[in-house]
Amino acid sequence: MTIRLGVLGHRGYEGLQDVLAELQRLAPQLGVSLFIERGLVDDARVAAALTEETPIDVLLTMGGDGTFLRGARFLRGRQIPIAGLNLGRLGFLTSGSRDQLSQSLHSIARHDFVVEKRMSLVAHVTDASGREQYRWRAVNDVVLHKGGFARVLQLRATVDGEEVARYSADGVIAATPTGSTAYSLSAGGPVIVPTVESILLTPVSPHTLAMRPLVLPPTAKLTLEVLREATELLITVDGQVGATFGAGETLHVQRSPDPILVARVDDTAFFFARLREKLGWGGLADRD
Repeated sequence: MTIRLGVLGHRGYEGLQDVLAELQRLAPQLGVSLFIERGLVDDARVAAALTEETPIDVLLTMGGDGTFLRGARFLRGRQIPIAGLNLGRLGFLTSGSRDQLSQSLHSIARHDFVVEKRMSLVAHVTDASGREQYRWRAVNDVVLHKGGFARVLQLRATVDGEEVARYSADGVIAATPTGSTAYSLSAGGPVIVPTVESILLTPVSPHTLAMRPLVLPPTAKLTLEVLREATELLITVDGQVGATFGAGETLHVQRSPDPILVARVDDTAFFFARLREKLGWGGLADRD
């Protein structure tokens, strides 16, 4: 059975063209049909072009976590496994390195990989009249924050219509369990095992000792409003896309009905092992 493999990559990574050449050499031997995004290869004859409508079985992203997140947005909710090949340093979402390309491709060709379902978020903004202005899907997080020289924000958070908190802070992060090891972690949020579905609400630099991160059930419908008029407010999704946030607007965040399917093609993808390897988690170092 032929596997239809879509390929996305980040041209900024050194060695990407060598990896692509190796991929194109191995694919025919393994019965893999390649569909490569436009602009990655100079010669369009070497593979069919990958578009958002291309029917594929697996999406391979080559770069880092940012490329993986872009791949998730590219799929627009289609339930297609994403395998990340790490060409950078951290690669928390990826599951293989460039040295493991052959092994990874063999696993994909045999459909010999584990698929993890990761919860994602859907966020949208409404204006004062309730009309929708923007809509996004997030794998890691949705952040409402100040930009430029904006003052500390006064924010109100409600869950399922009940007021939860009023924040004086630089912003608020609504994160998935996958995103608990991203910006939320830097802001003092807890680490949540990716398969434990929940929504994590983490204030950014709160101007009080009483505010702490809050773990909400996955069914929660979160809304965020600005209480005091402020300028230069931004919404950022997965650190990559977003929009400005104006007076009278409301940010709505809840679980997306479409999870992200993460294809694990290596043997070192255990979550706690990755915490130790990538983030140095696990307590004191061994002593002689």
